[in-house]
Amino acid sequence: MSDQTNTSSDRRVVIVGAGMAGVQTAVALREQGWQGTITLLGAEPHRPYDRPPLSKAVLLGKAEGSAFEVDFASLGIDLRLGREVTALRAEERVLETSAGPVPYDVLVIATGARPVELPGSEGVPGVHLLRTLDDAEGLRPVLAEQRDVVAVGAGWIGAEFATAAREAGCAVTVVEAADRPLAGALPAEVAAHMAAWYADSGARLLTGARVAAVEDGAVLLADGTRLPAGAVVVGIGARPDTDWLADSGIALAADRSVATDDRLRASLPDVYAVGDCASFPSARYGERLLVHHWDNALQGPRTVAENIALGPAEGPVYDPVPYFWSEQFGRFVQYAGHHVDGDELVWRGDPTGAAWTVCWLRGDVLVALLAVGRPRDLAQGRKLIERGAAVDREKAANPSVPLKSAGL
Repeated sequence: MSDQTNTSSDRRVVIVGAGMAGVQTAVALREQGWQGTITLLGAEPHRPYDRPPLSKAVLLGKAEGSAFEVDFASLGIDLRLGREVTALRAEERVLETSAGPVPYDVLVIATGARPVELPGSEGVPGVHLLRTLDDAEGLRPVLAEQRDVVAVGAGWIGAEFATAAREAGCAVTVVEAADRPLAGALPAEVAAHMAAWYADSGARLLTGARVAAVEDGAVLLADGTRLPAGAVVVGIGARPDTDWLADSGIALAADRSVATDDRLRASLPDVYAVGDCASFPSARYGERLLVHHWDNALQGPRTVAENIALGPAEGPVYDPVPYFWSEQFGRFVQYAGHHVDGDELVWRGDPTGAAWTVCWLRGDVLVALLAVGRPRDLAQGRKLIERGAAVDREKAANPSVPLKSAGL
């Protein structure tokens, strides 16, 4: 993976994807003093925008959009919108796009992730995904008209959509195939306490419920239940948007993410990948991580920009403590780190109450925590994780003791 990079004006960086990761990479390159051409290709026609407000302010009509406050022209960034990239011819260093070929010297792949579609729902009227500004604007009238809505999937997006729909006055039913919400992210003993949040908000949560079919105006479950639906919102996961890299020579991991090294370099020279489409080896956790969250799309670009501008021999390694947050059912939920099934779970506070935290220990070392309404725990715990600190279990389990005091 030897790269030959410098800051001379004859080097062309092309960034594919104009979301958070792509935009921040372009900005960070200029901050690093990169003098060469920077071209930013966005598939959507809209000016680049932030995605978290889509499931909140934009969806509820409290904001028209969430465009980044970046003056691309003054930074000398060539922003090309409505340009879908369809293929990579790596030997020629050329991208195929909907508007013709685009040559590059250095390529940054920042195409993000695409939501998984519910089989059999494609083309059915009233079925929505929630990824783009157009998706949110298409759903806004549904909420404004207070229609009955069915959300398929009780993950983070499903919970955030259900929260917004209830706030808008819609009758909401959330259908989840697993036996609990957030089954792919949290263990049963934690998620069980979050299931009650749905009923508290007036939403109906059906677990162990599989969708048999979706038709115009209804969702049919495998047990024969028919749920009336003025709209159906599907939130059953996302996959890296990398199909366009087929036959390019770029190595993909089993989860279809671009498999980068610890400097976010892909398997071909002068190609980097960042954000939701890229996985990286974490020395901290001893495994390859694919992180589909906003903070990763904010932090990774700095690493990419430094490695391009300085050269990989001098550029930094990428091994952050993953972090994300979710606002749902009147609660602020934050998570930092990465846990696996074998890690020890330590409760901090009463999970039936309004504010509590769960810590995961590997041996005596804090590796992850989930904080509900306890942002100070999150901030202090994140620093402990960054240090690789061991903690005192008794202090960690005592919510009246500052978490930083539990560090050994």
